[in-house]
Amino acid sequence: MKLMKALRFHSFGLPEVLAIEEMAQPVPGDGEVLVQIKAAGLNASDVGNVAGRFHATTLPRVPGRDFAGVLVPGGEFVWGSVPGFGITRDGSHAEYVVAPKDAISIAPKNLTAEQAAAVGVPYTTAWGALIRSAQLRAGETVLITGAAGAVGQAATQIANWKGARVLGATRGGSAAAGAAAVIDTTGDMRARVFELTDGKGAEVVFDTVGGSLFEPALRCLRRSGRQVAISSARDPRVGFSLVDFYHNLSRLIGFDSYGFSPRDTSEILDELRVGFEAGALNAPRVRAVPLAEAVAAYSDVAGGSAESKVVLIVAG
Repeated sequence: MKLMKALRFHSFGLPEVLAIEEMAQPVPGDGEVLVQIKAAGLNASDVGNVAGRFHATTLPRVPGRDFAGVLVPGGEFVWGSVPGFGITRDGSHAEYVVAPKDAISIAPKNLTAEQAAAVGVPYTTAWGALIRSAQLRAGETVLITGAAGAVGQAATQIANWKGARVLGATRGGSAAAGAAAVIDTTGDMRARVFELTDGKGAEVVFDTVGGSLFEPALRCLRRSGRQVAISSARDPRVGFSLVDFYHNLSRLIGFDSYGFSPRDTSEILDELRVGFEAGALNAPRVRAVPLAEAVAAYSDVAGGSAESKVVLIVAG
């Protein structure tokens, strides 16, 4: 039996419940492949999973959804983002992982393993929400709330690549790279959006924040506009004027990347590879942390002190 090192938790709680352990190297079954992990992305959702926020998670478990590595055997440079990783099957924060063959995509040639591992959740979520769900088209204006966040930044790049105009909404009007204009969410967001769209409003709103920002964002839609919601962590219940909603012929779309199938993720990553290799998309700035220091890295992400995308370096 071959052994490997992996980050693992046996109970839910703060990052301190995690520990580096030695465990059996997984063996692929039918329709599966073995990947030697070079780097693995660390997302806020991974921290939430360890904290017990996902009721489907079984224990003990290796967390981690995003990865970049090489196929064994074969050696092809691949990347992936598998929704069930860390929840119903062991994830990518380990030296090796077994993944469904359908979930595997060839990684962009111009990205390092660290950069490729940082793409997964933010970019596949942004693509699924904007392209698959909202069906954003060239020439349309999209308002992105939380534009300075990981998903917001990914969405801004994708929207620009597809020929849309981006209005970035951030708290206090802080910088939102790539946006044609930045709007302060603490002010009159609707007035500013309508001012920037000749009194028409945005065709698409991508709301990555939710809660108290949901209704102001919804009021920024032009007639027959569509809003995609992906989060409402602080307050899951929201209110809005149903009369205004139907008079405006507005459309509301919910999106959850955990609903992806393995093939969904690989197809989206194949699309994203084209953008990265063409230079239309850029990988986020990363902070590389050795797997041995993963518990501290989880604590940084949990405390909101990680300014760059944290990536665990597993193999050189």
